[in-house]
Amino acid sequence: MIPSLLQPAWPAPAHVKAVFTTRAGGVSAAPFDSLNLGDYVHDQPAHVAHNRALLAQSIGARPVFLKQVHGVQVATLDAATADGTVADACITQAQGPACTITVADCLPVLLTDRAGSFVAAAHAGWRGLAGQGGHGVLEAALQAAGPPIYEANQPPAQQNIAGAAIKNVANEYLAWLGPCIGPQAFEVGEDVRAAFVSLHKDAAAHFKPLTTPGKYLANLPALARDRLRAMGITQIYGNDGSLDWCTVSNPSRFFSHRRDALRLGSTGRMAACIWLAG
Repeated sequence: MIPSLLQPAWPAPAHVKAVFTTRAGGVSAAPFDSLNLGDYVHDQPAHVAHNRALLAQSIGARPVFLKQVHGVQVATLDAATADGTVADACITQAQGPACTITVADCLPVLLTDRAGSFVAAAHAGWRGLAGQGGHGVLEAALQAAGPPIYEANQPPAQQNIAGAAIKNVANEYLAWLGPCIGPQAFEVGEDVRAAFVSLHKDAAAHFKPLTTPGKYLANLPALARDRLRAMGITQIYGNDGSLDWCTVSNPSRFFSHRRDALRLGSTGRMAACIWLAG
């Protein structure tokens, strides 16, 4: 069992469970020490399989590991969904599978609603978050969920999120942002800034100019919060951009691609998981 799992502090229903792994508690050797969950970073496959089995045992659900490509595709998970499904977000109303996102600087976003009628997870690196034409991975995940709809004469626990729209109450959603590269460490170029500011001018507030022309420090969690608020979601918890949430700044706790990949040749991956308990 893994002793070092982080549990989101948010008012999700009791049957909605979620965790975020740290780098501790597994069997992988350096530079993947020790709970590496990524099977694409040149770690020993047997170690990755062991670590994934430890995670499944610890949470009592089956983490479904996607093939993430920094896009906006959303996979709907069920008991038959295989690891390696190509998507950067996933959603389920089924018990058993755990929506799972692996990260080592990108922002993991977990979603549910007050009734716990669904759970979803999104991989929000800057490319997926920006998307195209203002439609990024968060918009895609919420579109897959549909509005939090309550069918007539049904209690919230029996709502059908895929049914005909009766009432759209965006503030019924809950979002939790996990650890990611922080605003003091995320150096980007003008292309990244333009991807956000060209459609949302207010996003400029989340890019701090550096002395080098065309270089900025970007606040990824703040950009994500803006995108969520633009969709009417106000109940946002977790990463506030402070140092404790920064993957780069906490080497004993978190993997970081930006910090370690060039220096060490590679690094491991952490996972954010959310699932519906029985």
